[in-house]
Amino acid sequence: MENPRLPATLADVAERAGVSRQTVSNAINNPDLLRPDTLARVRQAIDLLGYTPNHAARQLRTRSSRLIGLRLTPAQEFTANMAMDRFVRSLVEASREVGYHVLLFSGGPVAEGELPDPLGGYDDLLRSTAVDAFVITDTYLGNPQTVELSARRAPFVAFGRPWDEPDAAHPWVDVDGAAGVQAATDHVRARGHERIAWLGWRPGSRIGEDRRSGWHRAMTEHGLATAGLEAAVDDSVDAGRAAAGALLDAAGPTAFVCASDTLAVGALQALADRGRSVGDDVAVVGFDDSQVAQVMGLTSVRQPLEQVAVEIVADLSDLLGRGEYAARGLLLDPTLAVRRT
Repeated sequence: MENPRLPATLADVAERAGVSRQTVSNAINNPDLLRPDTLARVRQAIDLLGYTPNHAARQLRTRSSRLIGLRLTPAQEFTANMAMDRFVRSLVEASREVGYHVLLFSGGPVAEGELPDPLGGYDDLLRSTAVDAFVITDTYLGNPQTVELSARRAPFVAFGRPWDEPDAAHPWVDVDGAAGVQAATDHVRARGHERIAWLGWRPGSRIGEDRRSGWHRAMTEHGLATAGLEAAVDDSVDAGRAAAGALLDAAGPTAFVCASDTLAVGALQALADRGRSVGDDVAVVGFDDSQVAQVMGLTSVRQPLEQVAVEIVADLSDLLGRGEYAARGLLLDPTLAVRRT
């Protein structure tokens, strides 16, 4: 039997292209440093020899893993919340475009009745330098993730505003939930509805409060009453169903604008319970444009999660670059996906 062919080395590529090993390294890692004809010659040699860079050796040399850490949040049962799934897929694609990969990790097991450790999973990665940077998605006031990562000088970008901390020094990207809900409320008002109810989350959620403010602002601008037309509940289909039913019986709204698709599905069930026609008798608008909303024909506010991912990766690339970087905050506008409801 023939001896198997040994993998091509960087030295083999340099010999075939008639250049130095450093030139081959520059062609792989810093192609802008080479003249176009030299770069083309090296790349041709790489293709002919089937050379694959040794990423493990590169990591030891540059102390760069080309990995971005993202902690997965626990799945929410009985909800239509698929926004994080869509964001993760978009982040993976955007990272791949610039030569990075996403490392998903968990915060560890959580005992029944206990809350997850907000710093779970981060410490091991920080100690081992297994990732170059983090993307965090929990941005409530005083979040220990941002505090701890900042204290340890670990690069990170947040998906979400640093609520009540306008002088925060880290970069962030977020979606203007208030603007999205206001657009949804304006939409149902334009269709002739005046008694427009709000189905929102319980107090304490800054995202929920932000979304509610869009409904309240739109109602005020249209000169419409809000008294008795709102409910604050847990983000579950059953809670949305019960709250929507109570509002229908007590206040008789002709439209619901909801903080999530989950609550909107609950409102649809409440209407079905009462034999009301969705879209004709009572309009319903959700938030997140989940797959559930798309399948059910639910009008919903769609977050530009693909663009969020692109902007976060751009911030990470700048943050990990060699030059000075000024942190920025970016607020993106959502759109309204109009369907039969």
